[in-house]
Amino acid sequence: MESQWNDAEAAALQADPLRLRVYTSRLLGREPSLVLHGGGNTSVKASRPNLFGDEEELLFVKGSGWDLATIEDRGFAPVRMETLLRMAKLETLADADMVRAQKAAMTNPDAPAPSVEAILHAIIPYRYVDHTHADAVVALTNTPDGEARIREVYGDRVLYIPYVMPGFILAKEVYRLTQGVDWHQYEGMVLLHHGIFSFGDDAKTAYERMIQLVTEAERQVEKLPLAAGEAAEDLGALAALRKAVGGKLKAPVIARWDRSPAAVGFANLAPDVSQRGPLTPDHVIQTKRVPLIVGSDVEAYEAAYRAYFDRNTDGKLTCLDPAPRWAVWPGHGTVAFGTSAKKADVIADINRHTMKAIQWAEALGGWRALSEKDIFEVEYWELEQAKLKLGGGASLPLQGKVALVTGAASGIGKACAERLRAHGAAVVALDLNAGVAELFNGPDALGLACDLTDRAALDEAVATTVRTFGGLDLLVCNHGIFPDGRSIADLEDALWSKSLDVNLTSHVYLLRACVPYLEQGFTPAVVVIASKNVPAPGPGQAAYSAAKAGLTQVARVAALELGPKGIRVNVLHPNAVFDTAIWTDAVLADRAKRYGMTVAQYKTNNVMGVEVTSRDVAELACAMAGPLFAKTTGAQLPVDGGNDRVI
Repeated sequence: MESQWNDAEAAALQADPLRLRVYTSRLLGREPSLVLHGGGNTSVKASRPNLFGDEEELLFVKGSGWDLATIEDRGFAPVRMETLLRMAKLETLADADMVRAQKAAMTNPDAPAPSVEAILHAIIPYRYVDHTHADAVVALTNTPDGEARIREVYGDRVLYIPYVMPGFILAKEVYRLTQGVDWHQYEGMVLLHHGIFSFGDDAKTAYERMIQLVTEAERQVEKLPLAAGEAAEDLGALAALRKAVGGKLKAPVIARWDRSPAAVGFANLAPDVSQRGPLTPDHVIQTKRVPLIVGSDVEAYEAAYRAYFDRNTDGKLTCLDPAPRWAVWPGHGTVAFGTSAKKADVIADINRHTMKAIQWAEALGGWRALSEKDIFEVEYWELEQAKLKLGGGASLPLQGKVALVTGAASGIGKACAERLRAHGAAVVALDLNAGVAELFNGPDALGLACDLTDRAALDEAVATTVRTFGGLDLLVCNHGIFPDGRSIADLEDALWSKSLDVNLTSHVYLLRACVPYLEQGFTPAVVVIASKNVPAPGPGQAAYSAAKAGLTQVARVAALELGPKGIRVNVLHPNAVFDTAIWTDAVLADRAKRYGMTVAQYKTNNVMGVEVTSRDVAELACAMAGPLFAKTTGAQLPVDGGNDRVI
């Protein structure tokens, strides 16, 4: 590990210790082998004048809910040092009372709640204190002779603290063990099975001590062998696994399949290796104590989890949901589950580091995590439960669902993909236009260029959807072309064939490719975007109208065939949606002139006198995909402001 400290960058911050604290916190946060997704904490001690002009010694400590990689000044909670130091002298203090007292000692009530380690940071007599869960350090301590191994690395340069439950108990134990100790002989402190602290009276010293200490631990493990393997693919089994886990969670989930050589190698190790506990107790709230081993069903995992709860509860706790958060899949890799892509990615990141550290520890004599009881106490710790409650709230109507939208680079398809995403779904957006990849790009969105008349390309796009998010719940069949107007007498064979290929046949291919995964989906639904031309065709559009009518008939048959499998199929018939690529200003002006109207009049030429937009169609598509239409299939709805010919 190398120091990322930059003298030029730091020079501009020297006048403000809090800004320097932000700077080095971000340096630590950008290194995932030190901290992951909210892990670790940092602090700085500084004086500030209060309301009366008196100087007060404050501890600016990382606030709950903030991530070191992105933390800002306002992410640090200012707490009076006097209060924290007095709290350290108390014989007992419930963690909930500690949290309330820390909040009461804050000089800014709008700041986030202070870290539960605030008292520990306060009693360390250095200005800057850094705490991480460095992979290499924790791996060394998670072995049968872990304390001896870590002492071999650091000698007398660091304090060694046996594992103690985080919070007041840990602060009190460190306070007790360090009475009369000369802190200045130490560069850091190792909490066995937990992490490492470094400290210094300036930001650079504290930060670079952390880098140096972790580097020394990394040298002990960097040459140890790591297993690797090649992943087999079974997308049907992946979708079924996602469905089973979501069933236990009682919510749709995103399933992130890690099929890297490292994940496959780990999955092929002896199954019991992954069943000994997490890398650090801080991870249990995200990952649960152990993963599911694929091959053992989810029912067995649930039974084992409830037995674990029963063995460790004091009779006053309520059992959390029994769903696994990740799975080890021999021959295939690992799978992380979350109710959003972001949550699944957090677990996947933790897993990647855990798998590596477990193998290091195995090579050093055997992976030995904390006891089941210790892990349980953190999982059911009142402060960890409070974090979960803070992260709760009403979920979005399509949260955790996976949607596939075609023709998504513009117009109605683009609006559908955007609105599905806004309603909580993870979205794969397909279009012939390669620009779709830039429009939809993120943890919960993937844009793919695809010619949907190419069966092989279409099948691969559907497979990519399942590989990326674990399954498929929602399909919006939107792609199509609007050919130039031709009377039947003048209709060319090529134009007729192209309209049927794009507007009808490719949709049949698409449905056929998606149905096996929709069968494993959560309340699956198909929304077909047809046209006003189905109930009310116009002259010159035989190729378009016939294809859309055929598509509607396919949707009706699909509703009959798929309804018994729980898959709903409904149809929308938009008309006069002018915010699409084909309706340029020139085309609109020309069309309005033909009818003797202004552009504004032409756009609202319907019974209600309203303009219909792509978003209007998209919102109705989302409704059809969601719980509002949970018991509706085979329906056809116009989205046209009222067309007198349709009515």
